[in-house]
Amino acid sequence: MATTGKCHCGAISWSAEGPPEHHAICHCDDCRRWSGAPMVGWIAWPADRVTVSGDTATYHSSQHGTREFCGSCGTGLFYRNAEALPGIIDIQSGTLDDPESQPPGAQIMVKDRLGWTAGITELPAFQTYPGMD
Repeated sequence: MATTGKCHCGAISWSAEGPPEHHAICHCDDCRRWSGAPMVGWIAWPADRVTVSGDTATYHSSQHGTREFCGSCGTGLFYRNAEALPGIIDIQSGTLDDPESQPPGAQIMVKDRLGWTAGITELPAFQTYPGMD
């Protein structure tokens, strides 16, 4: 059974066959700046098991790293780094069609983790946007 996902506007979709290699929450500064979020989920498959429909825009974020995103809506989608992750495509797990089906198994780059994220579960929680009952 394939795992599937897409960008916010649906212009880019992807499908991956078989189980992922890993799924981790990354706290690095690079991912934080790229995504605009305090942390990013990355789920990885061998690149030869991933099919992408649609044309991504590409950003070379480092000497060996390439990030791909939807040029229409801006959704971050893929990270490739032949030096650090040969043959692997990391996919932002927020783009999964069924994100509950693939929980992360680790946190990485915790040396860069924002201190306040440790207590995030202790913050008040609202089922919807406050005041929008």
